[in-house]
Amino acid sequence: MRRPAARQLALVALAGALVSTGAAAPPSAGTPPKVPVAAGYGGAVASADADASAAGIAVLRSGGNAVDAAVATAAALGVTEPYSAGIGGGGYFVYYDASSRRVHTIDGRETAPATATETLFQENGVPIPFAEGQTSGRAVGVPGTPATWKTALEAWGSRPLAPLLRPAEKLARDGFTVDATFRAQTAANEARFRDFPDTSRLFLPGGQLPVVGSTFKNPDLAATYAEIARKGTGAMYRGPIADDIVRTVRTPPVDPAATRIVRAGDLTAGDLRAYSTKRQQPTRIRYRGLDVYGMAPSSSGGTTVGEALNILERSDLSRLSETQYLHHFIEASRISFADRGRWVGDPAFEDVPTQALLSQRYADTRACLISPDRALTSPLAPGDPRNPVPCATAGRAAPTTYEGENTTHLTVADRWGNVVSYTLTIESTGGSAITVPGRGFLLNNELTDFSFAPAAPGVPDPNLPGPGKRPRSSMSPTIVLEDGRPLLAVGSPGGATIITTVLQTLTGHLDRGLPLVEAIAAPRASQRNQTTTELEPGLWDSPLRAELEALGQGFRQNPEIGAATGVQRLPDGRWLAAAEKTRRGGGSAMVVHPYGKP
Repeated sequence: MRRPAARQLALVALAGALVSTGAAAPPSAGTPPKVPVAAGYGGAVASADADASAAGIAVLRSGGNAVDAAVATAAALGVTEPYSAGIGGGGYFVYYDASSRRVHTIDGRETAPATATETLFQENGVPIPFAEGQTSGRAVGVPGTPATWKTALEAWGSRPLAPLLRPAEKLARDGFTVDATFRAQTAANEARFRDFPDTSRLFLPGGQLPVVGSTFKNPDLAATYAEIARKGTGAMYRGPIADDIVRTVRTPPVDPAATRIVRAGDLTAGDLRAYSTKRQQPTRIRYRGLDVYGMAPSSSGGTTVGEALNILERSDLSRLSETQYLHHFIEASRISFADRGRWVGDPAFEDVPTQALLSQRYADTRACLISPDRALTSPLAPGDPRNPVPCATAGRAAPTTYEGENTTHLTVADRWGNVVSYTLTIESTGGSAITVPGRGFLLNNELTDFSFAPAAPGVPDPNLPGPGKRPRSSMSPTIVLEDGRPLLAVGSPGGATIITTVLQTLTGHLDRGLPLVEAIAAPRASQRNQTTTELEPGLWDSPLRAELEALGQGFRQNPEIGAATGVQRLPDGRWLAAAEKTRRGGGSAMVVHPYGKP
């Protein structure tokens, strides 16, 4: 009903966006330019990095499919975005198969050691400081990214792993051009990096921050990729690389002169050998006549984005004022985060009511909490999806716990109509700060996504550590179908702000009529059942803030929220790729044939 009109406006505006930004030209020698939006035939790739997008486009151009291109892009991001992703981390892979018109997912989340207990991050009954947990072997979970690549390629790929790793291997060996974002992220981690000699040698060449415009090389990672290409991803889970990971976690290689407290972890060779990804059903809701698919727990992305959309389903967001649109978006986010904190954890350990959380009936009982005249107060108590009562809350409120803000996301479509939405991470920017000696990659600090202690005393917390348990995530790779075919796919980095970024991007495009690239660029708000809502400067400095404050909303500034990418199927058969214009230095959108059909 309302959606087609909004989308028609988006498509009209799209033409202007493409004229103003240009379409991506075929990659040439050296680092290709970053372009935030491109449209054309033959497939599309959008990521945070031009070298990575170019690696995926090269695979598509040579006849590979979306899964092949996603693996090649992810491997290249492990080189150029080593503080956000890499083989030392994990992630979630959502795939639309055009031949069957079905959506599949892979849970490639890291797992805790078999010895982990609820007190993993406690000493003498008290949680250790977050910074001490973050920079430690104790924070390192079993990496899931290499196993995710194996699972995806065996299920849906058309190429073996080895040729897909070659672009990344070459990029690591020959180097990439340092930009301002890479230097700034290095600077933010400089103190941590200097306390680990192997990390310092790699990321602080000559003892200095990398210079913008210089070439950054990682020969150790090139050699590691070459070894994995020869032996397969199993080399990460048994053999010399696995042995090096275990040794590094159990005896972190700290500079003897460092004063930092760096706790050892308890990861074993058995933990690595026991790791497996999970193929599982996606989450699915209906929104404005569309099918929205996401990632089921252990990620909270699919359930929380889905619940928020269900809450908003009964509101005509296309007709609301900008103030009321943002007010409803903020309140739906607040409510869905209250339920996330109470009910979502690793379903192998917790009884997660996924389907109940995603029911329209439950969402309607929560939506009636929203008043157009006043804001709710956080922390808001959760509802009970198993026994929905209109406008009721169940149990005590608990605040949302901290979650690191760095990750990376890529989206890919191919000429056959297959689509991948893939979010991967090593958790905090720089992960644990611990580089595996001689291997060229950082280890994750993913286990800090567990609650160090219950979020509120006496309130059940489904996200406490446990043996082999996956920590709750906010990663929200999403694919939207219209009549069984892809309409768009989107995702973002940003810790818990991922959920609100994806939600705001979807509603901005589907309801408010923004072209996808403009929905990604729009200034963001992020409410996560906290006392105040984060605002980017574009909203903080806007008259909208005062209008929202008059409704009782409270705010704090965040200079940058998320860094989304997406792809979209256009009515004329072309694919559109969209990425950030400015966040994290801008993203990279590319298509195989920008100037017409081959």
